[in-house]
Amino acid sequence: MAEDKKLEVEDASPQSSTYPYAWSPDRESELSLAQFLTKYKPSMVQDDGTKPWIWARGSKSNSRTDEQAKKEESAVGEATELLKEVTEKVEKIKNDSSIPVRSNKKTGAKSKKEVREAEQATASEKLKEISIKHGFIGGKWLIFAPSDRVDVVWSTVATSLVSGPLADTSAYLAKVATCPQNEMPHYQHVICIYIPDVYDKEAITEILRVLLRQHGITPSGVKSNLYTSIGVDSKHASGIQSTVGLRLRESPHNPHTSYPNSRAPQTWKNTAVLPDAEIKALKDEYFSTLNAAKEGKKEPSPEKANKDENEAKDVESSAKPAKAKPKPKLKPKKKAGADDPFASDDDDAGSDDKLKPPPERNASKRSAAAADDDSDDEAESKPQKKRARA
Repeated sequence: MAEDKKLEVEDASPQSSTYPYAWSPDRESELSLAQFLTKYKPSMVQDDGTKPWIWARGSKSNSRTDEQAKKEESAVGEATELLKEVTEKVEKIKNDSSIPVRSNKKTGAKSKKEVREAEQATASEKLKEISIKHGFIGGKWLIFAPSDRVDVVWSTVATSLVSGPLADTSAYLAKVATCPQNEMPHYQHVICIYIPDVYDKEAITEILRVLLRQHGITPSGVKSNLYTSIGVDSKHASGIQSTVGLRLRESPHNPHTSYPNSRAPQTWKNTAVLPDAEIKALKDEYFSTLNAAKEGKKEPSPEKANKDENEAKDVESSAKPAKAKPKPKLKPKKKAGADDPFASDDDDAGSDDKLKPPPERNASKRSAAAADDDSDDEAESKPQKKRARA
């Protein structure tokens, strides 16, 4: 049927022998995972209708038996009918003029939104019951990455799934969307990490911790394969949340750990698995470790540091110029009088006369000028005689 065909395309990995964009451990001899990731990058592969996904499988097997396939087919048929009914009810609520747009506390009337959400919550609970009844409980963690980051994120997830921390969890398969046929601005590639049971909180939590602490990746939530098979997404007309509603139950991996059943729908969002504080702490630990590793690469090893130091000393010593020999100090000259036995006292006296300053040449002129000044002063000091009257 059409639904089963869609399931095969969406959530069942194709054979790696017939689909070159799928890798599994049996291809290791012809193409290693590293070579596969380099050859087929999601940012470089464009979907032409035949290659919507690139796949990577871990060492764990989760093959479907014929009996399981029949159960899943029954679950899809039952869920499809339910989804059709819910979509019709939601549409009627929108068009029902008797239901107010806003609630009224006085009359107790509920708003369109409240009535619609109540119907959607009931449908989510019924979908969970169908999933568990038919054993169609598989699902996947969803990660969204932009085109400029998808290659790095996908390579990290695939490598971890095959030979890293994710290989020690219940995750067994991963895929990434290739580029769409028509270019879309701000396109986000979806990466799916498949898990066998979306209702096993312990296993779900373990994978989330690995993604946060070991890889610094924050997924958006968990989605049931049943939801994918019946076409429930964030834009579906029914308005049902695309992430699966959970019925917490006993963990099959730890029978001593049980979770209370709840009628209220609980979505497997990150904060439903771990508190915000722990999510932040795990990511902080990842980035702290990453920064420490980067700093460690910058610092050379002790052996290399000693070698570099010795080489630097050799270069420094060879670069220094040779020290010049000190010049001999000159002996001070002795005085002529002390060494010349023929020198006379007159010569010494003559030498003293030479040192005396010469007499001033203008001394007589200055004295004459001074005498004139004195006579003028005396003349001014004497009283002048009165002139005779004519």
